[in-house]
Amino acid sequence: MLMAIIVLVGMAVFFGLLLGYSAQKFKVEGNPVVDQIDRLLPQTQCGQCSYPGCRPYAEAIANQEVGINQCPPGGEATIQALADLLDVDVVPLDGELQQADVPTVAIIREETCIGCTLCIQACPVDAIVGAAKLMHTVIADECTGCDLCLPPCPVDCIDMIPMKVTLDDWVSPDPQNVFKFSQRNDIGITQ
Repeated sequence: MLMAIIVLVGMAVFFGLLLGYSAQKFKVEGNPVVDQIDRLLPQTQCGQCSYPGCRPYAEAIANQEVGINQCPPGGEATIQALADLLDVDVVPLDGELQQADVPTVAIIREETCIGCTLCIQACPVDAIVGAAKLMHTVIADECTGCDLCLPPCPVDCIDMIPMKVTLDDWVSPDPQNVFKFSQRNDIGITQ
């Protein structure tokens, strides 16, 4: 009887040590799926998905709390990449999060800017440059048009203007919508 107790205690100690060693040796830092999802997101930390950044949104996707179609800056390319990663169907961007047809960029009216640096602190992609009590300006190529710089500005010197379309970022119109005017008989096209 005493020998059985000693053997059971010995086995418990051995397996306890083995489990403790295994837990340290094979410890996984975080969820690897969350890391993969986070790498696919644009990392603008803009909050347009209703999460404070890309990492919390990635965690929500991994926990199946939210769909893969909540990221306006990532657009269709990010939705496609997330669908491929998670082996789910591609869905269009959430209708409430649809951006305007024309992308916008922030500009600062320099004569009105007081140099408070609140817009610099609010910009998630560091597209605003300047120093305290000096004029600020926006690097248009870096601006994502997220509008996060507008609310903190105490003098309302930031405007969102449509981006100029160049040959590098022009997108052709949807071919299905090209002939919507075809009902008109004067151009001789019938459906």
